[in-house]
Amino acid sequence: MSTDEQPQRPADSPRSLAEALRSRDDASLGALLHARPDLLTPVPNDLTQLATRAATRASVVRALERLDRFAQQVAEALAVAPEPATYEELHALVAGDEGAVEAEESRAVTAALAAALATLREQAVVWGSDDRLRLVRTARELLAPAPQYPSPTGLGPTVAEATAGMSPNRMQDIVAAAGLPSTHDAVSAVRSLTELFTDRTRMSALLDEAPAESVEVLSRLVWGPPYGQVTADPARHLRWLLDRGLLLPTAPGTVVLPREAALHLRAGRAHRVLEPAPPAVEPLREHRPQAVDAAAASQAYMALDTVEELLKDWDEGGPTVLRAGGLSVRDLKRTAVALDVPEPVAAFWVELAYAAGLVASDGEADERYAATPAYDDWQERPAAERWSVLATAWLTATRTAGLIGGRDGKDRTLSALGPHLDRSSAPEIRRRVLTLLTTLPDGASPTPESMLARLRWERPPRGSTSSGTPGAPSTSPGPNTPMELRARIAQWTLNEAELLGVTGRGALSAHGRALLGSESEDDAAGAAAPHPSPAELAASGARAARLLAPLLPEPLDHVLLQADLTAVAPGPLERPLAETLSVLADVESKGGATVYRFTPGSVRRALDAGKAASDLHAFLAAHSRTPVPQPLAYLIDDVARKHGHLRIGAASAYVRCDDEALLNEILADKRSQGLRLRRLAPTVLAAQADPGALLEGLRGMGFAPAAESAEGDVLITRAHAHRSPPRARPEPVHDGPPLPDTTLIGTAVRAIRAGDLASTAPRKATPEKGDALPRTTAAETLATMQAAVLTGEAVWIGYVNAEGSASQRVIAPIRVEGGFVTAYDHTADEVKTYPLHRVTGVAELADD
Repeated sequence: MSTDEQPQRPADSPRSLAEALRSRDDASLGALLHARPDLLTPVPNDLTQLATRAATRASVVRALERLDRFAQQVAEALAVAPEPATYEELHALVAGDEGAVEAEESRAVTAALAAALATLREQAVVWGSDDRLRLVRTARELLAPAPQYPSPTGLGPTVAEATAGMSPNRMQDIVAAAGLPSTHDAVSAVRSLTELFTDRTRMSALLDEAPAESVEVLSRLVWGPPYGQVTADPARHLRWLLDRGLLLPTAPGTVVLPREAALHLRAGRAHRVLEPAPPAVEPLREHRPQAVDAAAASQAYMALDTVEELLKDWDEGGPTVLRAGGLSVRDLKRTAVALDVPEPVAAFWVELAYAAGLVASDGEADERYAATPAYDDWQERPAAERWSVLATAWLTATRTAGLIGGRDGKDRTLSALGPHLDRSSAPEIRRRVLTLLTTLPDGASPTPESMLARLRWERPPRGSTSSGTPGAPSTSPGPNTPMELRARIAQWTLNEAELLGVTGRGALSAHGRALLGSESEDDAAGAAAPHPSPAELAASGARAARLLAPLLPEPLDHVLLQADLTAVAPGPLERPLAETLSVLADVESKGGATVYRFTPGSVRRALDAGKAASDLHAFLAAHSRTPVPQPLAYLIDDVARKHGHLRIGAASAYVRCDDEALLNEILADKRSQGLRLRRLAPTVLAAQADPGALLEGLRGMGFAPAAESAEGDVLITRAHAHRSPPRARPEPVHDGPPLPDTTLIGTAVRAIRAGDLASTAPRKATPEKGDALPRTTAAETLATMQAAVLTGEAVWIGYVNAEGSASQRVIAPIRVEGGFVTAYDHTADEVKTYPLHRVTGVAELADD
């Protein structure tokens, strides 16, 4: 590697992570806090505390999990390098010996290494100049080889680590067998053996003498795991390796291949397969962009229709809420049948309506699910805006419908609208999948395999092995591991985006691109999509709605009546027309056109709702592009003539009719025995059943009774829309701190800088050695403060607040009066007032 290809090396190398952070500018510190938001909770007092927090195990694990595959490989290589390591040593471990890879691949590795190292430095996983690179201690402990767990590289311990505790005589025997001169102590022997294993020429000569069986053993161990089992009396070819230190004992019956020997056999490479560049998302099929947009718009319209049908089905009060929360399996099946979709798809629509705030529990004693008042407002919006509400809710929801029907950690079934469905990574994965679709040509759909491979590279599975060792223990993720869940959410995203109309024929639509906001192909290189603010989400949703609106069909004000007692709606209907027609007729089929069928029951339903026969004739004549067929007119007149001829009221219940013959017919019918009717008068029958049961019983016998009030008026029955109290849409649930915005990061950086200035400002020595806070008498404190006001100098004080918490601060006194000092506090970066009686002491800062 030429000099001009290497990153610039700073002249001075920091001695600690805190010093490395102290040398950064504000933009670099802000980038660290943005990449690792857990470091901000709470805001560190100074850079030393920030460095300590950045090195804690939980924070380091979280940072390592968010690295891409190659950045992880670089960190893993640095974990098996000497500490500190030079940039050249790290490059050799990543790219291997000169000539180990093709020139083109070597250039790609070199370029990617510089970027990966910059990422590791930015996230404070690596610190130090290029001639003294260090992993933070916790990261090294997690990634370095140990007997308890294999290294991701498949490498074992060094010669020095493996021979720790070995007797000096045994070390001398190994040195002699390897053809090295004897040494005076074990430390020199270890150094001599290490130099042999790292010398490519001498090591090659030693291995040329090895028996073929010995070389075969080394080839099985070289890429890991490096441990093997031997008997008390090993075979000759194993004895050859043990005598020369190519296999070193770590426990009774267990041997290990030293790291230096393995690296020689690997041509210096820490990883068998390097992945410096992300795999490309490959197109599966290509369609015309116009066809994609049309297909997506058709699906968007179907999504609106399905959600409306769902909530119309629940309009009078939906299914009951389980005691543990959520829908029962039976209710989900019933909903799936009503929507004519499979149960997983029905679960998606139910969860989508809930995420959009359109459905919630009513909170009553007999708790049921019902539409919210927001549903009524949503219905009044234009179709494109209604779709935007659904799509935005889906994109940002942490609730994951694909989990429904599975099991949680306690082997309990996960139910729709129930608890434990939130997965904090779901919004990021959905946005990332859609962003990756923007890298394809317009109208192209991806291959699922290439999409999942890209996601695995961007966020490798925890504990994965990158050595690629045949025969190594399987590290493939199980169904409940983060990587497997990530892959499943990605697949669900592709399916749900198609159902919702974000994609069409598997390709991202124009309004789907707009839904992503400012993201474009340039954003696809990042491993994680940004988290837009609510205002940005609203703006992107509005842009998507504007693009979708011209593609949606215009509502129609007419239907086509046919002689077979059906009506065909050739497209979406205007809301008043659709609502009236849904009462007058039953939906028979859906698709590009909706077919309604008129039946005696549906006509009676309209009459029960208060419509007269003349109203129905006028309605059909006004909204039909074809003449009203004679069979339909006869059906309406026939049902209307019989409707209300019988009247039912409360006795328990009674039947009243002016036609005595009709009452005689009812009494003679054996089917009426269950109603327990008896004649009270020539035109009145009494029943022991309630009015509702009597009404349904007589209708089941083929009559058309009407209910009447206590005053004798016909009761008009209309569907009662049941609504839940106003509910806010469910908030996303995150497993970590929220991503900070630029304002919070800027404020935090200033506070950390100010605190660091206070904690590191040089001070004059105080008499109390070892006391963290300065100690002076009240008179000395007052005099020093007054002098500082006159000179304008800053001083160092100790301060105890009202809770008894002690701290040290650097202040520039402005005014001292009434027992208080008003000063500019460099620690808080603001002007503050302190009671003098809470100041433990004051000291002058050093002249420098």
